[in-house]
Amino acid sequence: MDRKVLRNLSYGVYVVTSKENDKKVGCIANSIMQVTSNPSTIAVSINHDNYTNKVIKENKKFGVSILKETSDSKIIGTFGFKTSKDNDKFKDVNFKEEDGIPVITDSCGYMICNVIDVMETKTHTIFLGEVTNADDYSDENPMTYKYYHEKLKGSSPKNAPTYEEKQDDDKKLDKKTKKWKCKICGYVYEGDTVPEDFVCPICGQPHTAFYEVED
Repeated sequence: MDRKVLRNLSYGVYVVTSKENDKKVGCIANSIMQVTSNPSTIAVSINHDNYTNKVIKENKKFGVSILKETSDSKIIGTFGFKTSKDNDKFKDVNFKEEDGIPVITDSCGYMICNVIDVMETKTHTIFLGEVTNADDYSDENPMTYKYYHEKLKGSSPKNAPTYEEKQDDDKKLDKKTKKWKCKICGYVYEGDTVPEDFVCPICGQPHTAFYEVED
């Protein structure tokens, strides 16, 4: 089976959020789709290992913030490569609360949903949510996974549906320039060495998080 064909499917980059008492949680998701228009219903896929999955199941309510191409890339690093269980992901992120759910303001807009059905797969939970509140407050281009991968040079978080343990792209890198890859988010830096003061633009990791990519 040629799994590369799956890359032709269209994906966005979203922050899915919820709340456990006073604790705000959230994670990056790229598998979200509209199911019906009336009533407005969407489907969201969240990995079983994500703490956000547990909270959505208990709260039965979640939010979706649609990231834009100009959204701060550190949002992806924070929500995609850390766990809400041990981190306050909203500490350094601009957000507001709508209907008791936090949403990211550095985005194209948001949707608030009530969970109306749940389907379990081997690794992910698919939440079916009826949209109860939404706002569109930017006409900028929404970020796609292709843009994130090609322009920002990021890779899928380990819990994402699109994650692949072995990245074919590593084999295609130009041999003339050394490539250094962030072990946390997959960002690739080009140069003879990674400067000691370099900070990953995606996840904020220091130069010590980078390793040289071998062919």
